[in-house]
Amino acid sequence: MGRYANATERKTKAIELMKKLDIYKPYIEDFEENNTVCFYENYAGFWTYQEPEVQEKITELEKLYDITIYAITHEFCEFGECYSFLYVNKYKEEWSYTLESEGNLHNAFAYVWNKTDDWCSEFGTIGVRSFGGGIKRIA
Repeated sequence: MGRYANATERKTKAIELMKKLDIYKPYIEDFEENNTVCFYENYAGFWTYQEPEVQEKITELEKLYDITIYAITHEFCEFGECYSFLYVNKYKEEWSYTLESEGNLHNAFAYVWNKTDDWCSEFGTIGVRSFGGGIKRIA
């Protein structure tokens, strides 16, 4: 196994992380079979193809940063409308802490797109809670 992960290896890791998040099985299967990513609002899941702007952002980020996005949360924060893109990067040595979990609470690598103020968008780690097959950003 090489130092850098290719797209297939990243996708395999993403599926593993989706299972760890206890995401609704049909969402995992559709990601596995069709590369369909789901975004969540208060644990409820929606297909990104229902939001073309979000789908375009996935394509842009994956190409620009060589990452695989596997889930997205959507929130309205005091500083703007935000989409948090959970991802797997190509650096295998970072995979052990791409998603750290304790029960249904998780810390996940994410790119947070502040749609209101794009200049404030950034990579980081966010807190996520899983419940009922969905996820929600909590920190």
